[in-house]
Amino acid sequence: MKTTKQLGIWMDHSIAHITELKNEETLITTVVAQVEEEEKIPNPLDESRIQNKAQNQLSDYFNRLIEVIKTYDYVLLFGPTNAKTELFNLLKADRHFENINIEVRSTDRMTQNQQLVYLKDYFIRL
Repeated sequence: MKTTKQLGIWMDHSIAHITELKNEETLITTVVAQVEEEEKIPNPLDESRIQNKAQNQLSDYFNRLIEVIKTYDYVLLFGPTNAKTELFNLLKADRHFENINIEVRSTDRMTQNQQLVYLKDYFIRL
């Protein structure tokens, strides 16, 4: 019998708490977006450059999460912002993820213990 690989990612635009549920074991890792503080815009022409830099940093953050997701069967993306939906849309556009069951849920900010309880309740229903 194949072991189902389950992953939960609580995320916003600055941090992702990745929780792998494997039998009775739990592995939690954190991915931090490398987003620099907003710069003061001395020249309106620099605004586009700053926006491009921020978009590239967000893209890098999502790509690091995508690499993690590749090897799982079930993934729950949850959290308080629309970052989870943005990532979900990227995953759905990529055919490599069509065999992975991915769901998105809105939640409030949570402690790591609350995240773990939420994930266990979610995955027990599968």
